[in-house]
Amino acid sequence: MADKPLSTIDPAIKAEILAEALPYIKRFNDKTIVIKYGGNAMIDEKLKDSFARDVVLLKLVGLNPVVVHGGGPQIDDLLRRVGKQGQFIQGMRVTDEETMDIVEMVLGGHVNKEIVNLINKHGGKAVGLTGQDGGFIRAKKLLMPNKDKPEEMIDIGLVGEITKIDPAIISFLDSGDFIPVIAPIGVGEEGETYNINADVVAGKLAEVLKAEKLVLLTNTPGVLDKEGKLLTGLTPRQIDDLVADGTLSGGMLPKISSALDAARNGVRSVHIIDGRVEHCLLLEILTHHGVGTMIKSH
Repeated sequence: MADKPLSTIDPAIKAEILAEALPYIKRFNDKTIVIKYGGNAMIDEKLKDSFARDVVLLKLVGLNPVVVHGGGPQIDDLLRRVGKQGQFIQGMRVTDEETMDIVEMVLGGHVNKEIVNLINKHGGKAVGLTGQDGGFIRAKKLLMPNKDKPEEMIDIGLVGEITKIDPAIISFLDSGDFIPVIAPIGVGEEGETYNINADVVAGKLAEVLKAEKLVLLTNTPGVLDKEGKLLTGLTPRQIDDLVADGTLSGGMLPKISSALDAARNGVRSVHIIDGRVEHCLLLEILTHHGVGTMIKSH
């Protein structure tokens, strides 16, 4: 149906689709949905458009969407242009001072403004933020445990660990029917900036805002087992097993870790969904046809 022009779909089917959404609209009225936007959905023009329209529609029918975005491919592209190679440890970007300048330029500038413009073009009122605005995301230097020598910590540069999120600015924007669009950059005690993994920011923000849902867009159908089959519903214990046996690794680790923390700390449901599917947000939130993995709190 996604490939059919809307004009060719029978009006009765359109009405049925709208009626199916009604119980979800009622259930989630005035509830906060934190959405981590990344991957192909940020690069493909058609998907970018469908994402922006979905966010505007969610706001118009009474939900409070809050968007946290990444920008890995765009950062890598600019790093390559200045002759640098992106490096990752356990799914986290190693960030020296030069890389941090590029992260700020790409995330706080180019990517953030593009998303804001797209949402506004489709009739929303989006406002772009970074964690520096109003000291909204406070952070300190992140040191990572060495997997081979747990007693050793790895310094990966200007990468931040969140110490505090002040929800006041988000509540203020929500009350004015604005849609916050957040770049994952934190600020330290001395005003220094930190690159923070976008999945981590989305998860922590969902906890602080007591969100109804945390939705993470990915470039896969969701969480897959070793045979590549989609796992639609997972508990924290099952996830621990998947990490232990190596099924989940690399960039999926921060995503899963954030999802688990959010599920354990009051976010009702966490969804890891396929951002390559048009209107994946509407499918996941306003219909019973989910497009990914739901993580239950226990």
